[in-house]
Amino acid sequence: MKRLALIVLLFIPILLNGQGRGLNDRITNDLSRLPAMDAVVDSFMNAWSLRGVSLSVMKNDSLIYARGYGRADGSKPMTPGTLLRMASVSKLLTAVGIMKLQERGKLVLDTPVFGPFGILTGYDEYITDDNYYLITVEHLLRHQAGFTQAGGDPMFSTAAIMREMHVSKSPSAEQLTRHLLSRPLAYLPGTTQEYSNFGYLLLSMIIEKITGEPYEAWMQREVLKPAGCTDFHIGGNFLADRFPGETRYFMHKEAKPTNAFDGRGQVERCYGGNDIKALSGAGAWIGSTPELAKFVATIDGLPGIEDQLSDFSVYQMTQRLSDEIYSLGWVDCTDDGEWTRTGSFSGTSALVKVYPDGECWILITNTSTWKGSRFSRDTGALCKNLRERFSTRLPERDLFQD
Repeated sequence: MKRLALIVLLFIPILLNGQGRGLNDRITNDLSRLPAMDAVVDSFMNAWSLRGVSLSVMKNDSLIYARGYGRADGSKPMTPGTLLRMASVSKLLTAVGIMKLQERGKLVLDTPVFGPFGILTGYDEYITDDNYYLITVEHLLRHQAGFTQAGGDPMFSTAAIMREMHVSKSPSAEQLTRHLLSRPLAYLPGTTQEYSNFGYLLLSMIIEKITGEPYEAWMQREVLKPAGCTDFHIGGNFLADRFPGETRYFMHKEAKPTNAFDGRGQVERCYGGNDIKALSGAGAWIGSTPELAKFVATIDGLPGIEDQLSDFSVYQMTQRLSDEIYSLGWVDCTDDGEWTRTGSFSGTSALVKVYPDGECWILITNTSTWKGSRFSRDTGALCKNLRERFSTRLPERDLFQD
């Protein structure tokens, strides 16, 4: 016992010196400061009345800049380790989970989703359109499954769905699937594309069905932990559900209260306006920008940090087929190697941008603007401006290793 106590006492100074601490605890604002660039970010925040922004910049798999701007909550500053909702950037994580299952021989991208030879069985009695049996895993990844948002995105129309189903609480993923399968598809799978959050919920369910585990737990162990991401979580809906270290979210000043998704009355839209938790792998993940950068480093094909996907899987995810076909997980990949993933909903706007020269810029806000999802274009323009003006002035170092 004395020897064990001695070992513990010897190990404590190592912990206090920062070794063994998580990335989110270790990286602070003091480690990144470029006044001219920070002034541009501050000006952008003032122009859009943003309460807080987190920015991380990676070069050839080395984290060279990570800084929080503004406030996470009240007087509490935004830091690099602050957790934020990343909305549809979550789809990139889910796509990587699917690619890992393919590499392990658990599925192929043209595996049917429904029917006797499909992954999600037990839904035949609810299907009224035989074209559902044509949907493959790849169709879901590329938003080509035949689903439509005409009449409203079902993942953001919970109250209406509850009324249609005559239920008093938000339906489970399985209940929602059974209900939606009774609707005809909008188009033949694979013939066109229409962005679908429901399609990525089905991918989350596929991961659960194949692994026999809850989506979040399997993703944390098999996808995020191998990337060194230890503080990713499926976020909650209400302020009371906030995780330790997570920012508060804010609406723009013109925003008005809205009906809660579960009928509990009027709420601030970013806290109860939508059932975020129910989005699962379509949009519910929270994390920090440095950990998100480290995740990207494991799927980018660069030699700095070992990839968790094969070169072929990285190629499949980033191959550009045409202007009319989404990439796998990424929202757009150009022929010259520029990859983009965006995400937004009330209280959040997120951007991941990978450039051909090995730079990756990640920016997430904790405040809505009146432009909604179109605000991603403005954050993209900001990152382009910062990159053109300050890229050569950023330090050559690796905050992942410091």
